[in-house]
Amino acid sequence: MKASYRRDQLVTKVRDKEIRSDLYTTTLSGTRIPKVCLPDYADWGEIVRWSMLENAPGCFPYTAGVFPFKRAEEDPKRQFAGEGSPERTNRRFHYLCQDDDAKRLSTAFDSVTLYGEDPDYPPDIYGKVGESGVSICTVNDMKKLFAGFDLCAPNTSVSITINGPAPMMLAFFFNAAIDQQVDLFREKNGREPSGEEYGDIRACTIQTVRGTVQADILKEDQGQNTCIFSTEFALKMMGDMQQYFIEHKVRNYYSVSISGYHIAEAGANPVSQLAFTLSNGFTFVEYYLSRGMDIDDFAPNLSYFFSNGLDPEYTVIGRVARRIWAVVMREKYSANDRSQKLKYHIQTSGRSLHAQEMDFNDIRTTLQALMAIYDNCNSLHTNAYDEAVTTPTEESVRRAMAIQMIITKEFGLAKNENSLQGSFIIEELTDLVEEAVLCEFERIDQRGGVLGAMETQYQRSKIQDESMLYEHRKHNGELPIVGVNTFRNPRADEEGYQVPGDLARATKEEKEQQIRNLRAFQELNSDKAPAELMRLRETAIDGGNIFAELMETVKVASLGQISHALFEVGGRYRRNM
Repeated sequence: MKASYRRDQLVTKVRDKEIRSDLYTTTLSGTRIPKVCLPDYADWGEIVRWSMLENAPGCFPYTAGVFPFKRAEEDPKRQFAGEGSPERTNRRFHYLCQDDDAKRLSTAFDSVTLYGEDPDYPPDIYGKVGESGVSICTVNDMKKLFAGFDLCAPNTSVSITINGPAPMMLAFFFNAAIDQQVDLFREKNGREPSGEEYGDIRACTIQTVRGTVQADILKEDQGQNTCIFSTEFALKMMGDMQQYFIEHKVRNYYSVSISGYHIAEAGANPVSQLAFTLSNGFTFVEYYLSRGMDIDDFAPNLSYFFSNGLDPEYTVIGRVARRIWAVVMREKYSANDRSQKLKYHIQTSGRSLHAQEMDFNDIRTTLQALMAIYDNCNSLHTNAYDEAVTTPTEESVRRAMAIQMIITKEFGLAKNENSLQGSFIIEELTDLVEEAVLCEFERIDQRGGVLGAMETQYQRSKIQDESMLYEHRKHNGELPIVGVNTFRNPRADEEGYQVPGDLARATKEEKEQQIRNLRAFQELNSDKAPAELMRLRETAIDGGNIFAELMETVKVASLGQISHALFEVGGRYRRNM
């Protein structure tokens, strides 16, 4: 192994495709920096111990990373965006991807969309249309959102951050991608595709598109609260999505992003975030197995999403997650190598952004991004400094993108891809956090597993206790936060808040246009929608695959129409008291 890493290049295989990777980067001083450094152990015991606990990146237990090397042609940058109308967010997407070979997009939706409703005039809806996210209620909106992007290009990847209405939103996205390919066929051949040709286009498209849909309903109950369907019905639809992926050979798209970010934002410390998120992941595994799916058919379609704060435990969150997942997948479920690889996205901590001395937020975000890149995250979003008070402006987003681009393109040590390995404190922290996570697993198990613990609100209570501890120590100064409770600006007012001149808000014209577009769509399909919605309800009642039916329903029905049709069958969410 050591000899192979001393060559100029190393050949690795990914899905039977040979990839040649340069093993050294030469600095301006002429120093050859190795991409991967291996230890100089001579003792067999040390070698065995290192191989079992650490190993090289791309080797079990994947502590250092699930791939031998990072993608040379694709940075981990995946910036989250969504505001106002689909057209406005589309412009922001193009801005974020300007000059990038890889188009890695991540979509934020407004709260009306997150709760499965259509834009409308009642004040509790109208005021939220297009605020803090994009308004999407029809398949036409989805087409506008990604106009100008080739959704089937190998370097395009789309993340959809939505949970309760995830099946509907994913069906919107798949249909938008299919229609995009049909348009290309029409332009090339000057005619409509035949039934067989359309079927081939449809199959090829959903097998080609890359990205992930969040869909994680367990963390919604535990932390974020945007639940709309009963938990059982939401799990049923998640299972239907994964079953559809298996039957239609969808390999490049993740059916769920098991999320710890929102658990951390609700107040959980890094250990609880990791323990709750992994335990949720294993709950999905057990549920899918109970439906008769094979572990190696669905485990590669699972991804993760974590927050990175400034606590020391965040330094090793990826290392611990990868090691626990790999060991359990191999030893408990006898899963193959591909299923053992835990892939995850990191977003720097929104909770660590403060309205006081907002410029300091970029410093916090830089350190959090550096930890994520050192820990070999698979994709990364860096928060803008002004997100404490507004949807980011173009200026603040440019600075946020520059943070991770300067790290990946300018920072010298980042040219090495396993710089955390071999550090005494990193190894000690990894073991400490792994032990703490396993102890939390036992506490959850004693309460009847994840679903049993949720019935008594165990996770929510623990998150609230940890949030209270953080707020208490921030308030009394035991937890120093520069510019907030220490080293305060003597020239600022009593609270020290900075409010930027421009706050990003959806305009009245955008809200009105969304409502007009929705009603035009509903009017156009008024003769087809009732029959399709009835067919959807019957499929749900009969225990059929709801997602497969949604692929047809979304062509003629809006998000709100579909949600209300499914409420009649699956019921609305009600929290256990």
